[in-house]
Amino acid sequence: MTVLRMPSLRTLLLGAAALPFLSGCMVGPNYHRPSAVISPHFKEVPPPAGWNKARPDLVQMPKGDWWTIFNDPLLNDLEERIATSNQSLKEYEAQYRKAAATIDSIKASLYPTLSGNFSFNRNSQGSSASSTSGGFTYTSSQSYTSNTWATGPSASWTVDVWGKIRRQVQQQVAATQGDAALVASMRLSYQLTLAQDYFSMRYQDSLIDLYTRNVGLYRDNLKILENQLEAGVADPTSVLQARYLLQSTEASLANAHIARAQYEHAIAVLTGRAPADVTIAAALLPKEIPAAPVAVPSMILERRPDVAQAERNMEAYNAEIGYAIGAFFPEITLSASYGYSGNPLQQLIQTATRTWGLGAAATETIFQGGARTAAVREAEADYDNAVATYRQTVLAAMQDTEDQMSNLHYLDQQLGLQNQAVASAEAAVRVSMNEYLAGTQIYTTVITAQQTALQYEESQLSIRQQQFNAEVALLTDLGGGWNSKDLPTKASLQTDNPLLPSFIQKDKNGR
Repeated sequence: MTVLRMPSLRTLLLGAAALPFLSGCMVGPNYHRPSAVISPHFKEVPPPAGWNKARPDLVQMPKGDWWTIFNDPLLNDLEERIATSNQSLKEYEAQYRKAAATIDSIKASLYPTLSGNFSFNRNSQGSSASSTSGGFTYTSSQSYTSNTWATGPSASWTVDVWGKIRRQVQQQVAATQGDAALVASMRLSYQLTLAQDYFSMRYQDSLIDLYTRNVGLYRDNLKILENQLEAGVADPTSVLQARYLLQSTEASLANAHIARAQYEHAIAVLTGRAPADVTIAAALLPKEIPAAPVAVPSMILERRPDVAQAERNMEAYNAEIGYAIGAFFPEITLSASYGYSGNPLQQLIQTATRTWGLGAAATETIFQGGARTAAVREAEADYDNAVATYRQTVLAAMQDTEDQMSNLHYLDQQLGLQNQAVASAEAAVRVSMNEYLAGTQIYTTVITAQQTALQYEESQLSIRQQQFNAEVALLTDLGGGWNSKDLPTKASLQTDNPLLPSFIQKDKNGR
């Protein structure tokens, strides 16, 4: 008896993988990053000394934890909590992990589908016979019971000849890198918000200190005037003005306490804690602001996570074009099966009960009413939209940076002038007080000078707060120490199957 030998399933799969038409080609355009409008240097700040277009490494920017430039241990501690405790950031991190898992889900379509089956049947069949003898009819019956079973594996493989599935993988990998950039962008955004809330809280602390000192002064002044009114040496108008100045300053003090509490609550939530669990001691706004970093526009392409996200989205939409084009090509499927069936006791060893099969099929859509062409045009439009979004993101990033550089430049000038105004107002208070004590001025003049000095000091603090917020915004507009090299690589987002050639599994295009 001749026994037919079935080739092993592994041999079939590896043999199919070695077919010459599996060259790893992918239909559709390969991705090349489009250009964006980039100036050689920013308008609002001169390039650093010795810088030239070929040496962007001469740019000075803080590395890593950008907030340490302010040399504030409490701010350092709060900022470090963002990455570990901010719940909104964890939402984006979960979205990134989901996107990364989707890569493996799509890549599963590159692999053969293996399945197995087992069936068992028990059948009973009866028969009867009749006979006549001596005028009587006799009937006899007999039943037969049989057991049959069948089992065997099968495999099918839709071969990605045209790279349609690999374009899907490429699209998802790029989109996942975009999600990673989004996580970095949101982390930077929360860090920015926290730093600005922190310095705004310190601004309120400084206002509270200013108002508290002036409330004490105004209360003493009112008491003096009330005593003078009783003695008949002061006019009622001076008393009313002094009382108004005291009450309005007390109202401003209460408002500063309200704002201060709200900033503290916001900081608590940003760091993943309940407001009741966070108490931050009061401290004045720092006297000095760190020197602004020197930068060039080319940094934006590599150090802004929102720009990196927009760039990764372009590749994702570029891959979508290839996927849409792949619908014009036939789908090739290989299949193999092996099995045997019969009575386990009588037929198990019989060759006739064993079956196997090999097959190949090609399926092509002949007419679909223009749907495939429309899908390609839609994908091309999505890509063009992504390119425009990328270029606009770069332009907006440069605008943001220019704005903050301009703000810092003119705020510095404004603070210098405001310092002079405060000094003049304080001198006016001293002169008016001396004239009042000498009897040459009424106390209303002193009250007016004090009120003016308070307003100038309020403006002085406001300018300093704006400086700190502009510095924070500039640091984050320049990427906050982030770099596109921090994105997960394509290789790290994919795992090869050892049974299949690598060229049909991993997109090698780009980073």
